[in-house]
Amino acid sequence: MTKRLTILIAAGAAILVAATAATAKSTDTTITGAGSTFVQPLVAAWTPALGKAFGYTIQYSGVGSGAGIAAITANQVDFGASDAPLNEAQQTACPDCIQIPWALSATAVAYNVPGAPAHLKLDGKTISKIFLGTISNWNDPVIKALNKGANLPDLKITPVFRSDGSGTSYNFTDYLSSVNTNWKTKIGTSTQPAFPAGQGAKGSSGVAGLISRTSGAVGYVDVAYAIKNHITFAAVRNNAGKFLFPSLRRIEAAASAFTTVPANNAISIVNPPKSAKLAYPVSTYTYIIVHKRSAHAAELRKMIFWALTQGQGTQFAAKLTFAKLSANKKVLVAAEKSLKQIQAAGN
Repeated sequence: MTKRLTILIAAGAAILVAATAATAKSTDTTITGAGSTFVQPLVAAWTPALGKAFGYTIQYSGVGSGAGIAAITANQVDFGASDAPLNEAQQTACPDCIQIPWALSATAVAYNVPGAPAHLKLDGKTISKIFLGTISNWNDPVIKALNKGANLPDLKITPVFRSDGSGTSYNFTDYLSSVNTNWKTKIGTSTQPAFPAGQGAKGSSGVAGLISRTSGAVGYVDVAYAIKNHITFAAVRNNAGKFLFPSLRRIEAAASAFTTVPANNAISIVNPPKSAKLAYPVSTYTYIIVHKRSAHAAELRKMIFWALTQGQGTQFAAKLTFAKLSANKKVLVAAEKSLKQIQAAGN
């Protein structure tokens, strides 16, 4: 598996090398990373700017959050990226790894139902039952009750999920576990859950593509991929009873609803409380994961600080539906404070 992962990282990184060659300075430093496909569009947008600012060549491979964690644990890259925080076993395997929230966005519940309205209304329990296989047709009375007057065809539902280890799966199942105890007991929260129904696809682009090609499909995908692929996505009911589709303002509302930042920076912002009336309920942070001791410590500190500040600018984040980390200043302060832990190898 390690050899295969190395090949995947090398292949993915090669794509970004060409993109940075024209802008990187002649005295550049190469920084390698791998992991989240969720954050990949944002890293791609950052890469040329980092080349201009610091002369860095960023080689990033979107191989999925699980593979990214494995890569940084095995010292195959300078940083990993994951939309799921490290679990206990992963932290034990990489005891000097720290995770820093560096971007904020959401998971869209995307679907392909001919004749159905844009932003079909769904709630958490209905979504969980669809992915459990207990609601299997688009004209099911439960879905019709949420969408009175909508044209819902007699069409089989095909759930689509990530087949690889995915932080997006973690975010989605974290949400479903928070709204349905049956889901929490049977499936739980995981980067690679055992879905009982549907079809799997690799990566965010794979899920988006399968939904686009499959009449009756429904799946979960990073909102940037849903927009890029022109896939319609649902308005999901939050705890305040409002049906909302993901937007910058609604993602920021979800982030600001949670005021505690754990010591390890692992923050869940799904299913915000009723008081957060404008919060989209399937929002998430995504993390950069680095070793506390690194040969590129100084460069990583500069790169991450830039991502936390200038990288949050409208020209990078907003156009990809990534909200500003400053929506929750406690998280931004914690992220910047974590940078101090990154030291040169041997220090």
